[in-house]
Amino acid sequence: MTGAAQLAASAALHAGAGRVYVVLLDTADVHKIPVQPEFMMRDLSDIDLRLMTVVAGCGGGDAITPYLATLLTAAGKLVLDADALNAIARSPDLHRLTHSRTTGSTVMTPHPLEAARLLGTDTPSVQANRLDSAHRLAHVFNSTVVLKGSGSIIAAPNRLARINPTGNARLASPGTGDVLAGLVGALMAAGEDAFNAACGATFRHGLAADRWTGPENLTAQSLSARL
Repeated sequence: MTGAAQLAASAALHAGAGRVYVVLLDTADVHKIPVQPEFMMRDLSDIDLRLMTVVAGCGGGDAITPYLATLLTAAGKLVLDADALNAIARSPDLHRLTHSRTTGSTVMTPHPLEAARLLGTDTPSVQANRLDSAHRLAHVFNSTVVLKGSGSIIAAPNRLARINPTGNARLASPGTGDVLAGLVGALMAAGEDAFNAACGATFRHGLAADRWTGPENLTAQSLSARL
């Protein structure tokens, strides 16, 4: 799933992040994927995480797991998606590290199944009370949470949750979640706090789908260029 990293990076670039570094966990993949020339390919050891807004976990199975403790401890701002969320759900130590991060520095972007894993429940239970599920996630992990789906919910500790009004079934296309993660990261890098970045990115992401026109179908790659 190296394409997931490319999609997140493309969204960040088109959303105005400026300097976008791409760190692939398997360095053998660096020359296997087409990348935009603006991307700066780096090894993780070359990155000063304290100065970065990091978008982590966009695909890759368990590959992200060995790096998460470092990211959770060192990254200045952090967006957690996909397999990073699954790894945290499996590990009490990673759970504690997530909760201990500075309030307002972390955004988690689970879909309902990932949310269920994080809460130790099942998807129907999450979907039966999405608002409560989002609030519980925000409290348990001391993070801003975007519970994705129809009427995505953005919740954060001690904040009134918001229900996003934009978006449609076009966003069921694979990879659009990676685009959202990259967009959240771009807004955080621009100085937005975690909650406002999550609200703004979710609205903007859905609005791009609502305004989709023309003969081409929405794909994650084309969506990333229209943010």
